[in-house]
Amino acid sequence: MNQQITILYFAHLVELLGRESEYLYLPLTVKTIGDLMRHLARRGEGWTQVFAEPRESMKITVNKQFADADTPVKAGDEVAFVAFTMV
Repeated sequence: MNQQITILYFAHLVELLGRESEYLYLPLTVKTIGDLMRHLARRGEGWTQVFAEPRESMKITVNKQFADADTPVKAGDEVAFVAFTMV
């Protein structure tokens, strides 16, 4: 079974993380947005800055619907992170 999701990055995240989007195969441990953010934070540097302790101002959507840390994520989903300030 394909466990791939699409992740989109917007605003300051593009510059900080060096990409606008990516396809990611979900590890079996990633079941929610919170799990996904912890997984991304393990990449280090800017990733840790953004995802280890995310700012409340960061907006998250799953399939174009606003989401939070408890929102489930599954194969085929499109997840978007939007952050206008990183300071």
